[in-house]
Amino acid sequence: MIMLLHKTIWMLTTTAVIALATPAAAQSDRPRDFDIAAQSLQLALQQVALQSGQQVIVPSVLAEGLKSKAIKGHYTAFEAISLLLRGTGLQAVAVGNTLVIQRETAIEGDGGGPDLLVTGTRIRGRGPVGSSVISIDRKAIDESGFATTQQILQSIPQNFGGGPNDSTSGTFDDNANLNATQGASINLRGLGASSTLVLLNGDRAPLSGYGGLFSDVSMIPVSAIERMEVIADGSSAIYGSDAVAGVVNIIPRLNFQGAETSLRYGSADGAAQEFQASQIVGTHWSGGHLVLAYEFYKRNRLRASDRDFATDDLQAFGGADHRTNYASPGTIYAGGTSFAIPAGQNGVGLTASQLKAGTVNLADSWDGADILPEQQRHSGFAALSQELGDGFRFYANGLLTLRRYDVRERPSFDRRRTVPVTNPFYVDPVGTHLPVGVNYAFNRDLGNETRAGRADGYGGTLGLQSKRGPWTIDLRGSWGKAFQTSDILNRVNTARLALALADTNPATAYNLFGDGPSTNPATIDAIRGSTHNAFGSVTWSSSLSADGPLFSLPAGDVRLAVGGEYRFEKFTDNGTISDSSTLTPVTLAPAIFPGARRVKAAYGELLVPVFGGGLTLPGFHRIDVSMALRTERYSDVGNTTNPKVGVSWEPTNGLTLRGTYGTSFRAPSFSELQQLPGNTFSFSTAIPDPRAPSGMANVIVLRGNDPNLRPEKATTWTLGWDLRPAALPGFHAGLTYFNIVYRDRIASAAAQLYSFLTNRSVYAGITQANPSPARVAALYAAPGFVDYDNISPTEPFAAVVDARLKNLSVVKETGLDATLEYATDLFGGRAEVGANATYILFIRQGLTANAPFNDVVNTLGNPVDLRGRGRLAWTSSTFGAVLFCNYVAGYTNTSNPLPQHVSPWTTFDLQLSYRFDDAHGPFKGLRLALNGTNLFDRDPPYAAYYIGSYGSAYDPENANPMKRVISFQVTKEW
Repeated sequence: MIMLLHKTIWMLTTTAVIALATPAAAQSDRPRDFDIAAQSLQLALQQVALQSGQQVIVPSVLAEGLKSKAIKGHYTAFEAISLLLRGTGLQAVAVGNTLVIQRETAIEGDGGGPDLLVTGTRIRGRGPVGSSVISIDRKAIDESGFATTQQILQSIPQNFGGGPNDSTSGTFDDNANLNATQGASINLRGLGASSTLVLLNGDRAPLSGYGGLFSDVSMIPVSAIERMEVIADGSSAIYGSDAVAGVVNIIPRLNFQGAETSLRYGSADGAAQEFQASQIVGTHWSGGHLVLAYEFYKRNRLRASDRDFATDDLQAFGGADHRTNYASPGTIYAGGTSFAIPAGQNGVGLTASQLKAGTVNLADSWDGADILPEQQRHSGFAALSQELGDGFRFYANGLLTLRRYDVRERPSFDRRRTVPVTNPFYVDPVGTHLPVGVNYAFNRDLGNETRAGRADGYGGTLGLQSKRGPWTIDLRGSWGKAFQTSDILNRVNTARLALALADTNPATAYNLFGDGPSTNPATIDAIRGSTHNAFGSVTWSSSLSADGPLFSLPAGDVRLAVGGEYRFEKFTDNGTISDSSTLTPVTLAPAIFPGARRVKAAYGELLVPVFGGGLTLPGFHRIDVSMALRTERYSDVGNTTNPKVGVSWEPTNGLTLRGTYGTSFRAPSFSELQQLPGNTFSFSTAIPDPRAPSGMANVIVLRGNDPNLRPEKATTWTLGWDLRPAALPGFHAGLTYFNIVYRDRIASAAAQLYSFLTNRSVYAGITQANPSPARVAALYAAPGFVDYDNISPTEPFAAVVDARLKNLSVVKETGLDATLEYATDLFGGRAEVGANATYILFIRQGLTANAPFNDVVNTLGNPVDLRGRGRLAWTSSTFGAVLFCNYVAGYTNTSNPLPQHVSPWTTFDLQLSYRFDDAHGPFKGLRLALNGTNLFDRDPPYAAYYIGSYGSAYDPENANPMKRVISFQVTKEW
């Protein structure tokens, strides 16, 4: 307990410079003396907020270039701000405890004022009760120094880097290997990318990855974003499936006015450079508004040769040498013995006397490969809004993104090649005159295997909103489609290689006995193979919602939001063209996925102000209670109903105690519901068994997907507090305790095959001990049975193990989120310091509900216990300096036979910016920014990371291989 208290205090103090801050001040409606000089409107508003403790939100484009008049007198904060806004065309509107600055002619519902809809609630004009919202506004986006949406979101401490991302293929997370088109996901709490719901302005994006596993945030252009809101709390009662760990809502710049051009160039060590160009324009007319945006982004590949930690030989990093014996020159295998082919010769005239038995040539699979792919993206966004009269408003928005990727991969199709005696380069090291096997790497002949393709996403939303008194009624429909292709190039065509190896003509036969390419280039090109796969998803939905006040209480209005939704989702494999194992390309039948999923949902949310307004008591300054309930009917996995309750209690002005309780769920993905003959099978084998006299016992293992999969379920609750003392304007401290019990998780125990009988208590829930002869005979006779070890069904069997993908595991996770921030005027500008950190107490996993639990926090493939990001900034009307500090705690590498400690990683980011304060000249609205991420070029902590198919000297889930990136950005507002 003392250690926990110590770490909590540490999070709230020393992390003051290691987190992303979102400054907020305490509310105070008491009149006070103001004496504010005439100056830029933005600075004047900041001074009112600082002196009064009133939180004020000013969209970045509204106050730009505006000047305020001087004010002096005794006013409330609202009165002072109203005076400053006179003649500017702007107004202040109260949204809960916050004043939002908007245009006087603002279109209702476009993102400002009482129609502001905050993530985590369906009730307009109020934030979610009991939940903490992480808001990354336009100012924070510009100051972050990052170029892409995924970089910004992945920097928050609540996110874990594991899962589908363009640097994690081959890692512990199986879903990362289904990220065929190099997309990027968000993985809140480390519970899996499919357990984080990603929304674009409240709408679900089409599914990405093979099987529709995640939402690809790399498709969303950062220049078109107004803000991003993150709720790291279960929210299925509000949004439905996938919102187990939380919700990320990306809100576009729907109310942008004017024009903005931005150019950015960045470079890291090596050839990894990035270029970004964007243009956004917005205009309004009587009752209408239009925004158009375009962004181009390109990042060159990051080559493994530019990073010493991209290697299979981990001896220098505390591990073993995992280099492969597929090399060039290769290794001959004959008579049960290996013979390394000597270097420096072309395989012509090679004799047995030049070969030494028991030798092997090794190669690093990272040779010629990339750590990060080349990415190129074109994105376009449009938004239109028009008042129609009689309280009606039409709105529409759409996003189109075309992304291309190209990555040179480590070999994945190496195998031993058989060279017949007819091959003119044949060598017989043992004198048997029989075919020999050769382990040979073809990357020097064909080039590295390369995965390239496209990921296109497009869709839009149409809606009609009606204001009926204080009620808002919204009818909307959205549609989205993702189309993706994956081409694997430079593969070895095994059929054409077999012919070339059997060829007796030295001029055209394939020579595997030389050092590097020793074959006729035409023959090399002839064996070049490939595969092409195309797949995609479509999502469309419609909804009807209404929210507004029911009746008034002394503490305020009781508000209600109700609605109904219908959603259609479908994932389709469009087939594969294979040129890898036949003489000519063949078209393979598409993989069969389950049919379309149809979801019907109804929800309601009620907000009850118990105390506040005209009803307060000592210790009860304000109490709000919210209750939400959502029920859904799935066409494929049945019905589910999920509640959520939130409470916010202010015992005194400036202190808020809050809490939430609710249930959430995740419906199985399309790939998890597949029932194919090829992936539903069983087999018999012998595995270790300490109870058996021989140490080995026979088992039958069932594989495939359980046809009775049901949704994963979770119970989440949080407790927290926020402190915004009126005596210390600009200060905010917050702490949230979260508890998640995630059960019926869809998983397979197949990877633990050799532990089934050595740890019987762990696997008892999926093991049928001592099956009857009739049960064994039935499994032997079932379709799809394979007898790998030639075991007779009459022999004794120790168990039948159900290793299918099924609702198995339970995860219990608890931790703390801490926020500390302070803002004040200093040296003629604004100084800000802030911290956001997450400390995970434990992540206990059990294979089944009754199995022993194992705490996996701080182990490879799982979140670390402490992660933070801090911010120290000073800005004036012209100059800005922002320093970030990022911290990832140390942990244990369990992929080594002896566990290895991985050191903590601390990096710093810096931005220096200058905005020209020229109201009329050519430099008006010009901002220059110099960014440095990982400023001191810190290498990722060394970790001898090896899981059989993947090896490196760093952990791609907890570190960024780019190292230092220096970028320069020019932004011009017109």
